[in-house]
Amino acid sequence: MTAVLPERPATLPQEHAADARAAAGTGAADLLARLAAAPGGRTAVVAGDRTLTFDELRAEAATVAARLAALGAGPESVVALCLPRGAGLVAAIIGTLTAGAAYLPVDPALPAERRRYLVEDSRADLVVTDGTAGSPAPGTRAVTVAELTDARDGVPVPYEPVPVTAGTLAYVIYTSGSTGRPKGVEIGRGAASLLLRELEEAGAATGEGRRVGWNASPSFDASVQQWVRLCRGDTLVVIDEETRRDPALLAAFVDEQVLTDLDITPSHADPLLDLLTPGGGPRPLTLLVGGEAIGPALWDRLAAAHASGLLRALNLYGPTECTVDATLARIDRPDEPHIGTVLPGLRARLLDGNLAPVGEGETGELYLAGPRVARGYRHRPGLTAERFVADPSGAPGGRMYRTGDRCRLLPGGRLVYLGRADGQVKLRGHRVELPEIEAALTRVDGVAEAAVVLGEDAGGTPGLIAYHRGGDATALRTALAAVLPPYMVPSAYVAVDRFATTPSGKLDRSALPTRVAAPAGPAPRSAGTGAADGPSGPAEELIARVWTQVLGAASIGPDDNFFKLGGHSLLAIKLVSRVRAELSVALPVKAVYAHPRLRDLAAHIEELTAAKDA
Repeated sequence: MTAVLPERPATLPQEHAADARAAAGTGAADLLARLAAAPGGRTAVVAGDRTLTFDELRAEAATVAARLAALGAGPESVVALCLPRGAGLVAAIIGTLTAGAAYLPVDPALPAERRRYLVEDSRADLVVTDGTAGSPAPGTRAVTVAELTDARDGVPVPYEPVPVTAGTLAYVIYTSGSTGRPKGVEIGRGAASLLLRELEEAGAATGEGRRVGWNASPSFDASVQQWVRLCRGDTLVVIDEETRRDPALLAAFVDEQVLTDLDITPSHADPLLDLLTPGGGPRPLTLLVGGEAIGPALWDRLAAAHASGLLRALNLYGPTECTVDATLARIDRPDEPHIGTVLPGLRARLLDGNLAPVGEGETGELYLAGPRVARGYRHRPGLTAERFVADPSGAPGGRMYRTGDRCRLLPGGRLVYLGRADGQVKLRGHRVELPEIEAALTRVDGVAEAAVVLGEDAGGTPGLIAYHRGGDATALRTALAAVLPPYMVPSAYVAVDRFATTPSGKLDRSALPTRVAAPAGPAPRSAGTGAADGPSGPAEELIARVWTQVLGAASIGPDDNFFKLGGHSLLAIKLVSRVRAELSVALPVKAVYAHPRLRDLAAHIEELTAAKDA
């Protein structure tokens, strides 16, 4: 007997109704209606050695939708997609929406505990996997993407999306939680459709038949901005993990795949700029830069690249709770870095502590209103009421989202981002709630108290610093890696005897240093401890010197591990750049992950050098 999913309510909760009516009244066509009109023979998806035309994508999505519907999926049910980025994930997303259901992205690269939590907390009705593992949550039924896409009887299934309303749930994406638990943001179909239309109206998605790189993790809301481009007839080109981590490989990929649009964080845009050439591909390349603040130096570099005709750079800002992007700035001249003006379908309000509007040049907290505001946090009515508040200037029942971001108002409605008003930070494009990391630390045996700050290592690279009373740094790093995504695992650990407090007895975060001399690691070695304790040979000595510069570590030994000394993806990029510059060896970033021990990496470099000279 075929198992079916439990019935879900087809009506939208009353508190979301006003925003849904607003979305419905905009006239934005549903994403799938636009997808249906894309030229059938045009390439829709390029993922490694697999390519799908729009006709093939629609056929595969129709098959997926039929299988999901047979299992009971429909409006307001949630299908967890535990799949890597690829053609299968694209078909699963479109197929889930075609069935009228909503999708929950669960990146297979996340720790098992995190994947289990997402599926269970969302109360997902079904999990789709690639077959390499079962359901992340034992109590939730799993089906493979191969089962969903297999046209068993050979009879084509017509592409007929289930009718939905603007308020029907489209997807749930989890963000870091200030209470120590990630929270799921619910976005409606109308909001997702409006996102695409507003990007077009603002000039961020223009022209016919663009080739758009899919660069973001499916669990990161920037991925939505990328895959929705399919629905206007653009080609989605999936960038594999190795390529997206390595600036040299990414620059080559942009040219080889003739990309016209690339979404990227500032941290990854900076090294990429050095490698893009005027004659390498379609120019200007459109860079959609977002996920974290752009510093003055990078802003000026992007403006210069714009002036040279190399690229067209747009700075995009927006919280997940407002459907990815809320403001846009064109980086076309040297200027104070800013996030621009609000996109057409949203209203921005900069308010002081009394909820009164601030004037030009003044600072306030940013509130966003309009039909792209999320329905709320899944199964969190209290938190929803706290962050999604009544809009006194809007239609009856309308709401606005309290972003927690501080901004300064410039002439013409432009906004300068000044940082957070709470414990949330942005790191390498990811939104991180520091209390969630602190909660994970205090759950480790032996840790009595913990605090985490966003700071810098000795080389000036942003990173998380964990201060802890009790516990061992190595054990803490191991414990956190088992439950948190890699970007939330601190790179430095500092043991303290006690924490400073304010006069009211609360933790005094201002007393915690935001710059450390070196990440926690092995004790410094003395010069006379013998050759066995220190690097030997030209390659090991060079790598040790570069590691010292990149990591800011006081002493490096041949058996030290790059990542256990606080290394991460951006530092790996810096390391590779130094090696390439000093040895003229094309060391890929993946080699640092494959050979994290200094001795092993040095041996690998010697092999590459010998092969180059042969």
